[in-house]
Amino acid sequence: MTAPNGAATPLSRYGTRVPTVSPRKGRTSVPTPTPTAGTTAARPVVTPTATISTMIVCLPDGLPSQALTATQLDRHFGVSGALQPRFWASPSMWLWQRRHLVAPRKGRPVYCAGGPVKLLDLAAMRHAAGVGAGIRHQLWQRVVHGTRPATPWSTLLARHLADPARYPRERAVADFHHQPRVNAMRMHNAASHGGGYLSVGELEMFQAGPMAYQHYSASTAVCGDALLTPDGHKLAPASDALTHWVTYLEQANRYLDTVEADQRLIAVAL
Repeated sequence: MTAPNGAATPLSRYGTRVPTVSPRKGRTSVPTPTPTAGTTAARPVVTPTATISTMIVCLPDGLPSQALTATQLDRHFGVSGALQPRFWASPSMWLWQRRHLVAPRKGRPVYCAGGPVKLLDLAAMRHAAGVGAGIRHQLWQRVVHGTRPATPWSTLLARHLADPARYPRERAVADFHHQPRVNAMRMHNAASHGGGYLSVGELEMFQAGPMAYQHYSASTAVCGDALLTPDGHKLAPASDALTHWVTYLEQANRYLDTVEADQRLIAVAL
């Protein structure tokens, strides 16, 4: 006897009746295997270390200028590197204020390794870097025209680190360099040595679009690759992936936009 209105017949996810299928005699249903203790259901997620070549250090109040040597930087901040002339001095700076700059150089604009924020032209640095990035991206578009989007190196490196035995580093390097878009960029660099260089390390940033690449270049011109606050807190991207760079630049820009005018900054090449 059947149940009235099909009460014994289950409903599918779309509301239709699905007949119940009974297993044949002599057959037993095979249970679904469940992972046992000690087995890995999925590959581990590994985040490669970010490439940090330039760090912006916010100096604590009262730190003497004698502390801005290579050995003293390591002692005070745990940073092994040398001062890097990276910042532009403000064109409205008085001549007597030059002594407050760190390692200033001759020329216009005046390059220096740092100084008080009020004497640094951070806005001009961002603008110039953004304009240059816009021109560079137009060149990149012509160079890679007709090629498909490529897999960034950070993605292939993460895949290698997650399973080195199955995906060795040599294969990751080969897979990256065998992509037509990467080869187009390398061929351009080989043919135009010294001018219009296109870094394959910025492939993911280029592929994000012209505005994204301009914002990225303008922000890194001021924020560098990492930032150290006066209390020793370090801001840095978690990896070379664009999503981690966006997070870092968002935090670093917000921090620099809120510092006092007398806050001293220095750039250190690691």
